[in-house]
Amino acid sequence: MDWRDVIDELDPGVERVIGSLSDLGDQDMRAPSALPGWSRAHVATHIARNADSLWNLLEWARTGVEIPQYPSVEARNAALDEGAGRGRDELVEDVRATAKRFSEQARTLPKEAWDRPVRPLQGRPHPAWYTLYRRWNEVEAHHVDLAAGYGPADWPEPYVRWALGRTLTDVAALPGDERGELAGHRITATDSGESADLGWAPGGPEASGSGRALLGWLSGRSDGAGVTLRPDGPLPVPPPWPHAPSQF
Repeated sequence: MDWRDVIDELDPGVERVIGSLSDLGDQDMRAPSALPGWSRAHVATHIARNADSLWNLLEWARTGVEIPQYPSVEARNAALDEGAGRGRDELVEDVRATAKRFSEQARTLPKEAWDRPVRPLQGRPHPAWYTLYRRWNEVEAHHVDLAAGYGPADWPEPYVRWALGRTLTDVAALPGDERGELAGHRITATDSGESADLGWAPGGPEASGSGRALLGWLSGRSDGAGVTLRPDGPLPVPPPWPHAPSQF
């Protein structure tokens, strides 16, 4: 999917997050999310602070003046803990306002700025346009992490198509010792035919399922429902996701 089209996918995705948050109460926000050690309020705060942090990278691309995504890991974590004490309405407004600010930045960024390199808090530099894909992952994956009724089955099809293809490409490019339990497997999407060989040899184990089922499993957002392993056995545990981008 062309990065220019991703901008139009982000706003509806954030509106779905806001819809889920709006159905919760203040006490619900204190409840555990699907991420260990994080409440739902932590997740909502992270979605908002992520928009601010990626706005920083686009501003870097716009001006040519380096602006770090976050001042530091410690500052990022402190902001999460501080924001997680807020009520539902304040969290909803934060998610809405920061998403609008990011969207306005993306829609007004000069054409020549999109190819300028920026550097995330962790990892290697990437073109500014890849920031949009990163935001897409954050919105859709962390919506699931709210544990508020939204799951991989609800992901929009364009997101599934892009994110699965990207995931298969990037996991195949990982060094063998970073593939974890996936090493030696082949992964095949039964609906699209996309696949990744992770050191697989004929007769070796193969995990297959729809693209949606595979993405839910590989991203850690499902227990592998809809994924079949041959020969039979427990599904391997995927390495941390998203993986380092292998290409731009």
